[in-house]
Amino acid sequence: MGSTSTRERPGRAGGWESQRSFDELGRPLREITFTVVDLETTGGSAEAGSMITEIGAVKVRGGEVLGEFQTLVNPRAEIPPFIAVLTGISNAMVADAPPVESALPAFLEFAAGTVLVAHNAPFDVGFLRHFAERQGRAWPTFEVVDTARLARRVITRDDAPNCKLSSLAKAFRSSTTPNHRALSDARATVDVLHGLMERLGGLGVHTLEELQTFSARVTTAQRRKRHLAEGLPHAPGVYLFRDDSARVLYVGTSRDLRTRVRSYFTASETRSRMGEMVGLATTVTGIECSTALEAEVRELRLIAEHKPRYNRRSRFPEKMHFIKLTREPWPRLSMVTKVLDDDADYLGPFGSRRVAERCLAALHDTFPVRQCSGRLAREPSRAPCVLAELGRCLSPCDGSVDRTTYDAVVRQLRDTLLRRPDDVVETISAKMGALAADERFEEAGVHRDRLAAFVRAAARTQRLSALTGCPEIVAARREDDGRWQVHVVRHGRLAAAGVIPPGADAQQYVDELRASAETVLNAPGPVPAASPEESEKVLRWLESPGIRLVAVEGEWTCPVAGATRHLAVHAAADESRRSLVPFAERRDLAPVHRPAR
Repeated sequence: MGSTSTRERPGRAGGWESQRSFDELGRPLREITFTVVDLETTGGSAEAGSMITEIGAVKVRGGEVLGEFQTLVNPRAEIPPFIAVLTGISNAMVADAPPVESALPAFLEFAAGTVLVAHNAPFDVGFLRHFAERQGRAWPTFEVVDTARLARRVITRDDAPNCKLSSLAKAFRSSTTPNHRALSDARATVDVLHGLMERLGGLGVHTLEELQTFSARVTTAQRRKRHLAEGLPHAPGVYLFRDDSARVLYVGTSRDLRTRVRSYFTASETRSRMGEMVGLATTVTGIECSTALEAEVRELRLIAEHKPRYNRRSRFPEKMHFIKLTREPWPRLSMVTKVLDDDADYLGPFGSRRVAERCLAALHDTFPVRQCSGRLAREPSRAPCVLAELGRCLSPCDGSVDRTTYDAVVRQLRDTLLRRPDDVVETISAKMGALAADERFEEAGVHRDRLAAFVRAAARTQRLSALTGCPEIVAARREDDGRWQVHVVRHGRLAAAGVIPPGADAQQYVDELRASAETVLNAPGPVPAASPEESEKVLRWLESPGIRLVAVEGEWTCPVAGATRHLAVHAAADESRRSLVPFAERRDLAPVHRPAR
């Protein structure tokens, strides 16, 4: 006859209690209440219709057993014979047992407020979550520890032949032998958990955070430096690793400075370069920030300032490329690295010269403006170049085109850069379609990449130009904790950030924040007052859900027919490049149709 039993038990000390004297960061393991759970089921997948036949659990804290939970569960289906032989649970045993609709709530009540532990946790927790969802129950926000996963990081072949529960129970001399019954297996898992904790304690792992992220790839030398995180706050901000000469080795950002920096010395940071960096670090400096956006922006600025050797991204924001439509009698497209106050039109910035060249090729494929360098006289008298003979240039150098006709093409080109990219999209898409029809897929791929580079650059330029053209934007968003974040943005640069204190006058706070904000002067180009990465981070925040615009000085608008609506082309190009299917076998290079005007 099935039954549910829950009983509290007097404490049973585990060996890992010998580690209590350590001064730990995070939540000490000795203070965490764990519920170690095991299930028996009719099969391997709840999604495929398998049912729970037994739930067993043991509640432990500080090496002491606080209580146990055990119940058979009526699966309302026949238990397969091989499962009955394996577990010893027969159809007769579960005939009068409670259904999962009763057993699951009882277990959830037993485990409430604890950390779940299971051997191969995705299996057990997956079944529990599945039936909770089927019953319409909100799944509690359990943290989960998987002893199987943890053992694979700790146990060697000298300790046990594998990481099965039976092998680990034997290796750790468990007082309970696993026998495919839920409570017995849960008891054995408790002993395995304590054995793993005892071993990890000797490696400097003393908190739940360190346990969950432990990796054997983190060296003992790294763990010895975990004290460097002690003085950092649990707050958003930027952290700087420095060597014994105070040189900045690495700059990072986090919503929780102390937790993130601690991970470099404990477990979760396993990149070899970071291990090398931590070995050189002697101090860690934290800069607390009001908001996560402020932290991200400060990170970018500090990386650009210090150029740390272990930061790979954002070190050289000054190394950018732009495509410039020149202002001269016979304008042309030119690739430049600086934006000047010369009233010219610019497309970009581009992170690499290669991408800029692809975009430039797409524009030249569409508009037959001259490609020769240098200035031309108002009445040029040069010999035509090869491009002119091929019909790819209007050839103003030899007088083949008049100023009126050439200027009309330049106006169309300028409109493409600033407002409507359809001419390039239509032209390049037609070339792709024709080449694909001829099964010239490699050449079609070249045009695909050119189109993707142009669309992305045009969309970026239009969006950033709209933002940086505004002298000031003040925006706020209510966060999950109920507080309001406020940011002041001037010409695309974050000028001030803050959080309205509880009970404060919101309008007065915003006025004071604006008054204390950084003065930002406008300058030429699509990203004049900040790095492109900073302006894009600011823009993403401004476009995120829940944003309220408090004040806008200037016009913050983007062209309705702009390049943003074509960004799916770029996404498709990236996806095709990542595909494992050889390009020559692809047949999906259909032309991208020009949207209706």
